[in-house]
Amino acid sequence: MNTRVPGFLEPSHQAWRKLALWLRARMPKGLFARTLLILILPMVLLQALLAYVFMERHWEAVTHRLSAAMTRDIAALIDIYETYPQDKDSQQLTRIAAERLNMIANILPKAPLPPPAPKPFFSLLDQTLSEELARQVARPFWIDTVGTSNFVEIRVQLKDAQLRVIAPRVQAYASNSWIFLSWMIGAALALIGVAILYLRNQVRPIRRLALAAEEFGKGRDTPFRPSGAREVRQAGQAFLAMKRRLERARDQRTAMLSGVSHDLRTVLTRFKLSLAMLGEGAEQDAMRRDVEEMQRMLEAYLAFARGAAGEAAVDADARALIESVVKEAARQGVAPHFVYEGEAHVQLRPDAFRRCLANLIGNAQRYGKTINVTATRDARHLVVCIDDDGPGVPPQSRETVFRPFFKLDEARNQDEAGAGLGLAIARDIARLHGGDVTLEDSPLGGLRARVVAPA
Repeated sequence: MNTRVPGFLEPSHQAWRKLALWLRARMPKGLFARTLLILILPMVLLQALLAYVFMERHWEAVTHRLSAAMTRDIAALIDIYETYPQDKDSQQLTRIAAERLNMIANILPKAPLPPPAPKPFFSLLDQTLSEELARQVARPFWIDTVGTSNFVEIRVQLKDAQLRVIAPRVQAYASNSWIFLSWMIGAALALIGVAILYLRNQVRPIRRLALAAEEFGKGRDTPFRPSGAREVRQAGQAFLAMKRRLERARDQRTAMLSGVSHDLRTVLTRFKLSLAMLGEGAEQDAMRRDVEEMQRMLEAYLAFARGAAGEAAVDADARALIESVVKEAARQGVAPHFVYEGEAHVQLRPDAFRRCLANLIGNAQRYGKTINVTATRDARHLVVCIDDDGPGVPPQSRETVFRPFFKLDEARNQDEAGAGLGLAIARDIARLHGGDVTLEDSPLGGLRARVVAPA
């Protein structure tokens, strides 16, 4: 019977999950780094495997054979010394060691062996040579492979003396292994360099495509030509086709509304002329107000449909632009308090951005008695906050009020003039810049409109 409690993972599953989360947090996020890792990681693993096999099978085996051969030579010298005592000065033993075995051999007076020398970190030679001496000589011995880098010193305790042998390191150690490792590391570095150069050329078109899409999202027209691999060129061509369709749809909408505007303005002009010929009166005044309301609604519709079409983004002085909007708003109603911080120059569509801020400040003037306009420019964004002390907007309705032609009954008075397009136009312009407009609680107690635009 399964007694596992739902919702609880086994310890092994939890460990794997933690490991996966740890790896995910430390894995590179960019395409270039990930692709490079895909190429380099198998290469490094393969090189490590080859190095291990080489060290384990070839290098260690050769070192064992060399150490065994040198140990046999030392055992032969010991046998000569003990079998032929007539060589009292050990001259023949020294001659045979030098001429036949390429060693320096000396017979020293009997004395205690030196203390053991410190072992190197990678002590393959010490371990192998010690094993062979213990197996073939079977006498107390002392070795030093660290003191002199190109030679190995071995001392063996005899019955009445001490044998001292100095031999070249190459006779007991496969010292040319670094050549293989050097070639292997050099080849790996060369392949990694080629991979980096190739991947940079492959990733560069993707970066250009991403930059062009980002600039288009900010309303900036950046020249772009598809390049790179076939799939990247296809993505670039699809982006250009989408861009042309969007621009064509925007132009068609603007042209259609311009035609509608011309026709409706003609009709409104006839109405105005007819009203002027009728003279003065209460009914005529009511009709004039209706005509003026229709005129304002028509202008609002056209402003919403037109957006920022036809205006290019330029390097504008954001401080001066916002200050001019604040001064113009002060002549229309409550004078806002204005504060600006940071760099002034920002890529903007000046007329459209001015219209966005004017709509938001006008909305705050309509419902508040105190208005603060705060602008902050950092390395990435321009943030403009418009605060008022009016009735505010309920949190559940702060997205709904951005819908075109929507009017809020509860906090904002629906009897005020307007077509319900002010906030929609403001957000449309902000998003055309690549930013957004959001509504929040204001420190003044009313509503805060936050405008964010890329710098």
